[in-house]
Amino acid sequence: MASSKEYLEYVLEQLSSLDDITYKAMMGEYIIYYQGKIVGGIYDDRFLVKPTKSAMTMMPEASLELPYEGAKEMLLVDDIDNRDFLHELFNAMVDELPAPKKK
Repeated sequence: MASSKEYLEYVLEQLSSLDDITYKAMMGEYIIYYQGKIVGGIYDDRFLVKPTKSAMTMMPEASLELPYEGAKEMLLVDDIDNRDFLHELFNAMVDELPAPKKK
């Protein structure tokens, strides 16, 4: 099942206070970037982020879910309505994420 454009727009609106948020559509799903780094994505209308140390600390009860078959598990973001939390989460995660690969 592909994710809806409406859900993507809602997530982007929740993240709108952050500079340098971008996304790419990929096979009906959306990869979310912050400062050029992959933070997570929207898969089957679920907002998932990479399980970095800070994300796991900030969301200790979050479930680990597969974005798609064969992928690594990611953390489900339940508190998507809390903009302040999302801002804090992304800023905590960004330094732990790998730099984009050179093309």
